[in-house]
Amino acid sequence: MTGRTEESLGYEQARDELIEVVRRLEAGGTTLEESLALWERGEELAKVCRRWLEGARARLDAALAEEEPSTGDGAAEGSA
Repeated sequence: MTGRTEESLGYEQARDELIEVVRRLEAGGTTLEESLALWERGEELAKVCRRWLEGARARLDAALAEEEPSTGDGAAEGSA
């Protein structure tokens, strides 16, 4: 666990660290205290990933909304 703050993590970094946390939890062999710390870190990392994905979705939705025709009749366009 790197312990870096959530704000400094990119999506890929958070995802990769989350994968490592899950791997360590699944492997077992840690004390209860270590397992709880790993689980808490995993929850933080999952939130970081979720925020990145939600932000990406919002950007995609905004870009797609800009491309839609203003008349609203273009939805059927291109379908046969």
